[in-house]
Amino acid sequence: MDDFWAGALWALKIWLYLIISLIMIPAMFGFSLGISETYMNILVKTLEVLTLVFFMSLIDRHALSYADTSILGLIQRENGSMEKELEELRQSRPKPPVGGDFTLSDCFYFTRRGIESIVDDEVTQRFTSEELVSWNLLTRTNNDFQYISLKLTLVYGLGIIVRYCILAPLRITLAIIGLSWLVIGTSAVGMLPNWRIKFWLSEWVHVMCYRICARGLSATIRYHNRENKPKKGGICVANHTSPIDIVILCNDGCYAMVGQVHGGLMGVVQRAMVRSCPHVWFERSEMKDRHLVTKRLRDHVNDKTKLPILIFPEGTCINNTSVMMFKKGSFEIGATIYPVAIKYDPKFGDAFWNSSKYSMVSYLLRMMTSWALVCNVWYLPAMHQQEGEDAVQFANRVKSAIAHQGGLVDLQWDGGLKRAKVKETFKEQQQKKYSSVVVRDDSSSNSD
Repeated sequence: MDDFWAGALWALKIWLYLIISLIMIPAMFGFSLGISETYMNILVKTLEVLTLVFFMSLIDRHALSYADTSILGLIQRENGSMEKELEELRQSRPKPPVGGDFTLSDCFYFTRRGIESIVDDEVTQRFTSEELVSWNLLTRTNNDFQYISLKLTLVYGLGIIVRYCILAPLRITLAIIGLSWLVIGTSAVGMLPNWRIKFWLSEWVHVMCYRICARGLSATIRYHNRENKPKKGGICVANHTSPIDIVILCNDGCYAMVGQVHGGLMGVVQRAMVRSCPHVWFERSEMKDRHLVTKRLRDHVNDKTKLPILIFPEGTCINNTSVMMFKKGSFEIGATIYPVAIKYDPKFGDAFWNSSKYSMVSYLLRMMTSWALVCNVWYLPAMHQQEGEDAVQFANRVKSAIAHQGGLVDLQWDGGLKRAKVKETFKEQQQKKYSSVVVRDDSSSNSD
């Protein structure tokens, strides 16, 4: 028995030595030995071949038509306004001789839009995993399992062994080390006096630990337009897909976080981080006081020696296909806004966190048993509030820029609809828009 435990201890030491020498030390100093690149090249080639096998199998089974319909979706919407669609609908009817421009045919427009929303709602589908064109050998799919071929089944079984028996233990080890070092390192730095060396060490510890955690997810991150990186005294706003967004952005620089105080493991990490860096954590009661939140954020950005604040204005995670309404709070401060667009490649793993379905632990385990985490990050030029522009208009302008750069759908809906019903104000906006169409047409017909 003693020989068994001695052998197990020896194997554990070798395992840790390999992780430290081949992964952690390169991650700490921001360089790679090429192991991740080799793994990604093999993975890309494998998925390309299996995609070809997948479609060839569909053709052999005369199922290509099914694949086409599943890819295209049920509803094909036109990006037209209410006014334009009503005008096209009314072209086939005669102009009423007396009275307003309302006609019973207008009901067809609202009926069609209502049926479209029931069949294929453009809001709630943003809170589920996006569907892939081709299977990536992971279990994630919105369709029921269908047997395709023996080759894919065998490779899928081999993939399970690789992901769960090799990649998962490695990634879990790195994640534990990264979080442990973050707590220990920030707590130790927090004991130093507030000199310049303390702030430098704090940034180095944060970035180092986040890089270790990123290696624990086999993250391949491409940063674009680094000349536009957020600067001190500003606010960095980005679209939000996952809590891992923080790890992705902090690999390339340090930020001050804004968020609610948590308990448990997350609370331990928060208390350690705030000792060395001026993060802005709020109690639950304080989060409801908008004036207090705005004041603390304004005080932070007015100090040009403090790190830029990182904020996700959507307030919830969206499924990597869209950008939803930005809350206006961070745009009322009058600070410089540094927009950042984040787009994940879904072929290698689903980065979206469906918090209604998965806990944080189960979500992280899903990510650690995926193939890899591949994403692009674009730094956009700094933006300022224009003269005569209110906070809502400014937020929408920033959101549109992020959506355009990331190739995401720009939606006006509130991400809070993930857990709440549509506000009455949204219904009233549509009612007012339609009434303005009727009244305008009525007045124009009377003037004629």
